[in-house]
Amino acid sequence: MKPVLQSLRKAAIPAVVAAATALGVSAPAMADWSPKKPVELIIMAGAGGGADQIARLLQGLIETKNLSPRPIIPINKAGGSGAEALRYIQDKEGDDHTILVTLNSFYTTPVIQKGIGVDVSNFTPIGRMAVDNFLLWVHSDMNDITDLDSYVAAVKAAGKGWKVGGTGTGQEDSILTAMMEKEFGYDVTYIPFPGGGTVAKNLVGKHIDSTVNNPAEQSEFFRAGNTKPIVQFTAERLPAYPDTPTANELGVNMEYYMQRSINGPPGMSAEAQAWYINLFETLFNSEEWQKFCVEDGLACDTYLSGDALGQYHQDQIALHKDLINTVGASAITGE
Repeated sequence: MKPVLQSLRKAAIPAVVAAATALGVSAPAMADWSPKKPVELIIMAGAGGGADQIARLLQGLIETKNLSPRPIIPINKAGGSGAEALRYIQDKEGDDHTILVTLNSFYTTPVIQKGIGVDVSNFTPIGRMAVDNFLLWVHSDMNDITDLDSYVAAVKAAGKGWKVGGTGTGQEDSILTAMMEKEFGYDVTYIPFPGGGTVAKNLVGKHIDSTVNNPAEQSEFFRAGNTKPIVQFTAERLPAYPDTPTANELGVNMEYYMQRSINGPPGMSAEAQAWYINLFETLFNSEEWQKFCVEDGLACDTYLSGDALGQYHQDQIALHKDLINTVGASAITGE
């Protein structure tokens, strides 16, 4: 597992900045195109989760800053661990007025659910807005769990009675859960929900025992004192969680990251792609977006776009195939 995890880290934040000019599209060509009708912003996850929060923040910034001549309309399509959204975008080939907010199920769902007939390498890469992180969370009332060792002991004692909530079978939460099962030698009951927001609420309501939610999905409840982080699956401690150790610090070589990017359907025109690249680069550099990244524990140091983002996707597809093979698809899907 170690080489795959190290590769995930190296591929997660490459020192590459790709501007729209990398596409070979001139500035006049970019100016020639803009949306002629409302743009569908498809979210391949449920309401309230990290992808949903990001999409609606970006949509709001586009509106308040008057960056688009036509409205951007967020639409959730969470079915089948993102399969519904991926198939929808695949079938929108050549459409310049549909874009997709992605997470790592962008890579894993087509591998695990081959029957959907989707090849994301044919999608049009626009811009990577952030690399998101994962923390292990439990309810604040779990006084016996204060660190990773006490967490592992509690899970082993509970066995399959320990309920871990995640955002869908075969998605990144289930992958990280399977990685932990393999690392620590226990088995849990994984319960899928349609989105990270629902997972967070179920942890607060004590309907599940733990989760590996992204910071943005738990930050509200953390600040309210309802949940607490136990460990971070990052190379370094996030500024928003300075008192929570990383797994590496504790001698466990386990890191995992999730990309947050915007992509278009196959066959999107070069002019439209360049317009969207410019739009989301403007948003990426905005004070509001950078503040959100710091407060919610996302890495937003590099805007990756166009062909460079396309190569990043290819690398991540290969890495996630290796990870699925290492952990075992059945451990991820529960089948």
